[in-house]
Amino acid sequence: MLLRSALRVQTADCHAAVDTLFGSFNLSRTHDYKAFLRAHARVVPAIEHALENGGIGRLLPDWPERRRAHLLAADIRELDDRLPVLLPQPALRSEAAVWGAAYVLEGSKLGGALLAKVVPDYLPNSYLSPQGPKGAMRLFMDRLDASKVEDPDAAVAAARDVFKLFLKAGQAELEAVP
Repeated sequence: MLLRSALRVQTADCHAAVDTLFGSFNLSRTHDYKAFLRAHARVVPAIEHALENGGIGRLLPDWPERRRAHLLAADIRELDDRLPVLLPQPALRSEAAVWGAAYVLEGSKLGGALLAKVVPDYLPNSYLSPQGPKGAMRLFMDRLDASKVEDPDAAVAAARDVFKLFLKAGQAELEAVP
């Protein structure tokens, strides 16, 4: 089984939970949109740092173009909001774990593109809109499938951990939304 398939099947429950939770934010309301962005800002920079510490640059040479934490921070600042405290970054101790975490972060771009359609034009949405270099998702999936991961369970565990971080961040911000 390809690593992509294993990740998709074995994290489907986490993915559904994250989609449901973040679907609770009304992105057409500025207050909800700010909370949504803050939730992501609790997680995305930490995951990007963990990926970099884990060697993502060696696995994905175009990694610098894939980073989005700076876009997220810019959108939050443009909304005159505060950057939240980061959740602890996951420890990615193997190449498999790096692939698993990257799978979630890269996959979130697809969801972001769909969500960007409901964000009013007057709100900044550079974080949700970037697609990266042309063919970036295809390249990522090709590299993921070609990876020689010896421990797919470590990739799945890391992906599940990243989904859990998103859930934790989203729940914290939703509790603050009136």
